[in-house]
Amino acid sequence: MRRPGPGWRGRLRGRPTGSAGVAGVADVDDAGNAVLEFLFLAVLIMVPLVYVLLTVFAVQRAAYAVASASREAGRVFVAADGAALGRQRAELATALVLADSGLTPQPGTLDLACSAQPCLTPGARVTVRLTYAVDLPLVPPFLAGAAPPGVSVTGSHVEVVDRFRAQRP
Repeated sequence: MRRPGPGWRGRLRGRPTGSAGVAGVADVDDAGNAVLEFLFLAVLIMVPLVYVLLTVFAVQRAAYAVASASREAGRVFVAADGAALGRQRAELATALVLADSGLTPQPGTLDLACSAQPCLTPGARVTVRLTYAVDLPLVPPFLAGAAPPGVSVTGSHVEVVDRFRAQRP
C-alpha cells in the first residue's frame, strides 16, 4: 500500500501543494467567509421580514378586535331600554372588547346610525361603525412626518331591533 506524500491534502482540494499557487499568487484560504456572508444576508433579509410580520400582526389584532367590538356594541345597544342608555352601554362594550385585545379605546370612533326614529323602534336597523387607528410598530417620533403614523381599521355591524320588543317611551 502506498502512503500519501506530504502535500496530499492540497491535491485533494484541487490546490497546488506548494506555498505559491498559479503564477506566483499566494494560496488564500476562504474558510469562514461563507458564514459571514450568510449572517450578513440573513440579517439583511430577516430584519425587514420581522418588521413586516410585527406590523401585520398588530393590524390583524386590531381588525379582529374592531369587528368584535362593533358586533357587541350593536347587540347591547338594541337590548337597552332607551337610546341614551344604549349608547352608554355600546361605548362601554366597545371599551371592554378593545381592552381584551390589549388596545386602548379612542374617543369619538363609535358611530351609531338608526334607520327609524325613535332609534329603538321594533324592526329598525341599527348600524354600528367603529374606526380604530393602529400605530405602526417601532416608528420613532422623528419620522412621524416621513412615514405614515398608522393604519386605519374599520369594523361595521348591522343589528335589527327585535320586532316583538315592547315599545318604551
